[in-house]
Amino acid sequence: MKPSKWLILLVLTVGILAISASAILVRLANLAAGMNGLGFSLVIATSRIAIPTLLLVPAWSKIQWHSLQSGSIFYASLAGVCLPVYFVSWITSLSYTSIAASTTLVTTTPIWVAFLSWLWLKEKPTHQTVIGIVVAMIGGLMVALADIGEVVVGSHPLLGNLLAIIGAWATSLYMLLGRKAQSMGFGIGGYLVVVYSVATVVLLPISLVSGVGYTGYSGSVYFYLLLTALLPQLVGHTTLNWSVRWISPTLVSLTMLFEPIGASFLGYLLFGEVPSIIVLLALIVLLIGVAITATASQKK
Repeated sequence: MKPSKWLILLVLTVGILAISASAILVRLANLAAGMNGLGFSLVIATSRIAIPTLLLVPAWSKIQWHSLQSGSIFYASLAGVCLPVYFVSWITSLSYTSIAASTTLVTTTPIWVAFLSWLWLKEKPTHQTVIGIVVAMIGGLMVALADIGEVVVGSHPLLGNLLAIIGAWATSLYMLLGRKAQSMGFGIGGYLVVVYSVATVVLLPISLVSGVGYTGYSGSVYFYLLLTALLPQLVGHTTLNWSVRWISPTLVSLTMLFEPIGASFLGYLLFGEVPSIIVLLALIVLLIGVAITATASQKK
């Protein structure tokens, strides 16, 4: 039975609020550990996935394997591979660029969902979709050019912005694969436990090979890692995965545009991080383009 629109709206609101804290918790974990870059990002990403995976272990026994269509496990497993790519690239981006730029660029998923739908599902983009993509690309170019002439939080803002975009690519593919897997018989619990388990199996050996261990940190570091796993991941991403079963991934992506607003506000309160006027205008143009694309895809 499909839930009411009000329930879907409530669940989405809770999810967006939880996800908005993600960048803040990553930055706090970095500061508490005194570490940045790829190595510690792998630790954060692995912790964020492994903890919910352990909590969801009982869901394995509840998966109705006989009701799954052929190929559903394949699509869920592919989604599980996309998740580590998203986490590692986006978390690492926060070491090199501002919270506002990183969270805005990683939420450009409607652009890439529309593009992938055109390539994969053969859905021809509408004129409005094309306009939205062009506006978003202009905003993205403005962000890149603004970062060339100024220094933001990180030492390599262009690298950070590129990593955030890679995260958006991975998220877009993750959402489309997730919708496909759930349409082939997976319930939200069974789907998540498969996806998170695959992601954990992928991340654990990479993190160990990187040489950055999981022990020896202060209690505050582990506290932030735990919060990152519980709030943005278990609460935030679970609600989004649940929502995408009932409404289009494009509309879910549209609601995620509120994430950079909340994250930027928290970044200002906690770290005094204020984007320049040029970067702020560029991010606004980018979000307008993403919103145009998302609404066009939803109408279609």
